[in-house]
Amino acid sequence: MDNMFDRRRMLRSGLALAGAAWLPVANGCEVQAEFLRVTHPWTRATAPDAEFGVLCMRIDEVTADDRLIGVQTPVADGVELSSALRGVPLDLAIPAGSSLDLHEHGLHLRMAPLRLTLHAGRSYPLQLTFARSGVVRATLSVDFQRFA
Repeated sequence: MDNMFDRRRMLRSGLALAGAAWLPVANGCEVQAEFLRVTHPWTRATAPDAEFGVLCMRIDEVTADDRLIGVQTPVADGVELSSALRGVPLDLAIPAGSSLDLHEHGLHLRMAPLRLTLHAGRSYPLQLTFARSGVVRATLSVDFQRFA
């Protein structure tokens, strides 16, 4: 009796897995705007005394020239371009046909000062404002801390 129950359970599990293979795969947080696509906005978890966080994402499928002119999130008082461009108002050109990778080892957005500690696994609202594509609402995911 138990053997027949196990076979049925295995058959159902196998059918469920086979059926799942036909489902479309989601690519994390992906938001399509009028003239571009924003994929996986993320940041690293921070220490309790961290002054800023690094905002990373990919912007691609750009069909018309656009510019990122504003970013708002409840985790920080402000957002600006990284390093050498600190203090300059946010106005990031995104040419048609291009793709832009904002990442922690290159051009990125700096969220400062932080209002709270960013814990791994959490997510927060993120609002990106583009000159042509308008306001894009996305989700900011907090990834794990970098290894020391």
